[in-house]
Amino acid sequence: MNDHLFDRPLFLRSGKYTVQEIATLGDAIDFLCDWPEPDRDMIYETALRACIEAYDGLRPLSVVRHAIQGFARKKGILEDPAEMMPWLDAGNSERSGRSPA
Repeated sequence: MNDHLFDRPLFLRSGKYTVQEIATLGDAIDFLCDWPEPDRDMIYETALRACIEAYDGLRPLSVVRHAIQGFARKKGILEDPAEMMPWLDAGNSERSGRSPA
């Protein structure tokens, strides 16, 4: 599924101390398949349907990424990578003359 790579990964909390990087269509499908059955609702079904349709070539990956992002936002599990890994931005602050927080 290398050709099913998102333009930018999403980071979703999958446990109290675990964050998963969702970078491919396969990652998204695996994440949704592991979602607890009692918590599956219309938003879950919409995201899963988008994944299946993209796998079948009927939807672009941008639609899947957007659907997964919306699902994660509604469930409160979408993580901001800049907040998770502040060291990623440290190089940018040195170049811009800003001091890291």
